Amino acid sequence: MSNARKTDKKISATERMRVARAEAERSDKIRRRVVVGASSAAVLALVAGVAFAIGGSSDSSGSAANGPLVVPANATGTGGTVITYGKADAPHTLEVYEDFRCPYCEQLETTTGKAVQQLADDGTYKIEYHLATFLDKNLGGKGSRTALAAAGAALNEGVDKFKAFHDVLYANQPDERSDDFGDVNHILDLAGQVPGLKTDAFVKAVQDGTYAPWAAKVNEEFNKSDVTGTPTVKLDGKKLDVLTNGKAVSPEQFTAMVKQVTG
Repeated sequence: MSNARKTDKKISATERMRVARAEAERSDKIRRRVVVGASSAAVLALVAGVAFAIGGSSDSSGSAANGPLVVPANATGTGGTVITYGKADAPHTLEVYEDFRCPYCEQLETTTGKAVQQLADDGTYKIEYHLATFLDKNLGGKGSRTALAAAGAALNEGVDKFKAFHDVLYANQPDERSDDFGDVNHILDLAGQVPGLKTDAFVKAVQDGTYAPWAAKVNEEFNKSDVTGTPTVKLDGKKLDVLTNGKAVSPEQFTAMVKQVTG
């Protein structure tokens, strides 16, 4: 199967998820993420308020979600549930809402991510990341929260380490219907692509699921927002249309949208 056909199948499946989630939210008038995904063996049909049991191999990051809350160094926002990248005194704020298993997020990050970061590095705005794990609940597995907990361990090492690890995760994102990110050893292998990240403290935190309760708290704050899908990007509170016909906007288009808002 060609890469193009694989991509089309992946986006098509996710588009069905987004439609199902929107319908459930409208009917129940609550902000629940409901996703419909197709696997090779079956179609997962989900409704609001129903969660499938999380399967897969045992892993400490799952059970540790009920352990003590440890907030990583460098966290910001309410209860330390936001990750801020860029200059603190930047005149504008770009809010980015993502789930590490979301293929649309991967498309945006791998297509336009460098331009998004460059504008932060230039001081145009600072980026506030609001991360979620709703794909785990609705598709089964633990990849989103395991990746997010590991991102917390990276944040504890430094904001730059978080950003680099964040980018590596998206550059190596599996199909959202698989749960490769739920494998701690795979996560640690990917972390090896970030120079200086795999300290003893980082490895232990990932293996022990130290930041799994924090990841759960981050997801709780995401659920309190008015965001109903990922990726969602807002600049000074104004939503930017970063997807056009299911495709991420180009770096040039994104930059133009930013200039239109910032003047």
